[in-house]
This record gives sequence, C-alpha cells and structure tokens, in this order.
Amino acid sequence: MIYPIVAYGDPVLKARAKDIPADFSAEELQKLIADMYETMYYAHGVGLAAPQIGKSVRLFVIDSEPMVDDEDDDAPAETGVKRVFINPVMVKESGEEWPFEEGCLSIPGVRERVFRKPDIIIRYEDENRQVHEEGFSGMTARVIQHEYDHLEGVLFTDKISAFKKQLIKNKLTRIAKGEAKADYRMRFAGQRGR
Repeated sequence: MIYPIVAYGDPVLKARAKDIPADFSAEELQKLIADMYETMYYAHGVGLAAPQIGKSVRLFVIDSEPMVDDEDDDAPAETGVKRVFINPVMVKESGEEWPFEEGCLSIPGVRERVFRKPDIIIRYEDENRQVHEEGFSGMTARVIQHEYDHLEGVLFTDKISAFKKQLIKNKLTRIAKGEAKADYRMRFAGQRGR
C-alpha cells in the first residue's frame, strides 16, 4: 500500500519516535516495511522514515543507489545500500563536515545546503530483528543521518542558518497550510485518514 507523505507542519514530524517493541507482530512489521519501500519508490525518494507516513515508530528504509549514481566524478567510488533500520542508535559520527543540498519528501520544493559528517557508525535491527553495528560513509551515511533525524523529530530545515530559515519561511508556511505541489499524495496537518 502506498501511504500519503506527511507534510511539514504535522506534529508527528517534530516528535521523537518510539521504539518498536520486541513482541511487535513480525507479519505486521514485514507489511509496514514493504509499504514503506513501495511509498518511497512511488515518491522517487531515497529514504523514508515511519513518521513521514504518520507512524511515530523508530523505523526507516533507504536505497541510496540513486544518490551514489549522482555523485561527483571526483568523489571516491561508493556502492549504494538498500536497507531497513529498526530501533537505530547513532553510535558515532566523524570526519570533517561537508555540505550537500538536501530535500525531503515532507517538504516538497525546498532544498538547502546541510552540513553533515561523512562517516557514521550505527546500531540497528534488520527486518528479521537481528542486531547489527555497522559503519557507512559518503552519500549513504548522509541519507541515513537524514532519516535518523526524522526519528529524533529533526528536519533538515532545523540544520540550516537562521538567515536561510527566514528566506524559506513563506514556503514552509504554505506547505503547512496544504499549499504544496508534489507528484505523490500528501497528508497535511489537520487532515484525517490516509
């Protein structure tokens, strides 16, 4: 099932998501993961966090292959990663911060340069609830950090300067009011249902 993407202004995007309990139905979890991938691909995203479909749980999916394909030819070779992250914990972020223009499915039509560390170590459960601690670099690390931020109630617009925030304030206000154009279904604050 393809879910509508929750738009900027909905409180679910600013709340810290809750852990998925160990006794959560495996069948329900697999269905949610499949729906999230379907929704992400339908919206042409490279990552999707559960709060973006209105579910305040610690789960996100990524497929960084399109981002890696778009990377600068001077950048070191990198392989894209398709992965599910359940109850992730950021263990370490390291290296010299580097800028990249980010966007977000929940904030259509807005892109800004965000500085992030190039290397991370993250602990997470996979779709079978097996625990991993793994390192990622480059674009894949950036995609993971962006989606992880969603679980913490942080949007990429929270990471830009006050000056830049002022410049995009009107765009954000329009999105929050439901005046956004996207080629995928969206759900705006105050709307009910799917």
